[in-house]
Amino acid sequence: MVSAFLNTANKAKRDVVRLFSLTFVTGGLLFASLAANASTLISSTEYIDYEFPDSVQEQCYEKNNCPEIKVKYLKTNQDWLNDIVNKRVNNIVVNSKMSESPVSNATDDKAAKLAIDDFAQSQMIDLPDEVQWSYSLIVTPEYLGHVKLGQGEDLELFEISSYVFTGGAHGMPSREYLVFDPASKQQITLEDMLKPNQQARFNTLAYDAYQSWVQSMDEDVKSYEQSWPFTLSHNITLTDKGVDIRYQPYAIGPYAYGMPVLTIAYDNLTGILKPRFLPSI
Repeated sequence: MVSAFLNTANKAKRDVVRLFSLTFVTGGLLFASLAANASTLISSTEYIDYEFPDSVQEQCYEKNNCPEIKVKYLKTNQDWLNDIVNKRVNNIVVNSKMSESPVSNATDDKAAKLAIDDFAQSQMIDLPDEVQWSYSLIVTPEYLGHVKLGQGEDLELFEISSYVFTGGAHGMPSREYLVFDPASKQQITLEDMLKPNQQARFNTLAYDAYQSWVQSMDEDVKSYEQSWPFTLSHNITLTDKGVDIRYQPYAIGPYAYGMPVLTIAYDNLTGILKPRFLPSI
């Protein structure tokens, strides 16, 4: 089997690729794809083992425009983390191709590989013979580090980045935060962090952050909202400063504005977040 690192022109390059590096967390929040921290989490990533169908290989190697497939799985010393994150990676892969069909809930390895087959074969079908560029499908889980909050517990922070290109002016990137509680071995969502009946207050703070973000780009808020109204994203993570809310392209702004992050400081979240998700005094 070869790795999914397959943007190559000839069979000599069809080797299993494994890229590893190691960074040690010395405290606080560390951004790194490979890391070890004080709570003994050791994290790396590895490329999915994948080989193009014969029909795709015959065409793309000859034309030197094989689809770029870079799909990675998380590999830590915690099996429960690997299971949750890699199922999400698989689901992103399964739903990576534009379709009018309902979003699939599939998370297994087989479904992901079948989806990659379909993605690769679609390039061979969709693109004229004279086209030299290729489709791209990139999905990478990344360990962001950990935060220690009110009750002295570590929360482990991850992000899954993806990028899909099938032609047009640009591809479509995406980033999704994942927060985990090692004690319960569960993923933590915004709903888990909020105290009862505090969703509305959190929404108000998020809207305030949105307004500040719009103003930082020298935009008039009222005019801007007519084209790009505020919506609440549940794509959140915790930092040493507060709660970060991530938005995908086109969610609250044009593509050129990227993937905005709105931050709500912990000082404003007292009484809204449960004490365990706030810094100790």
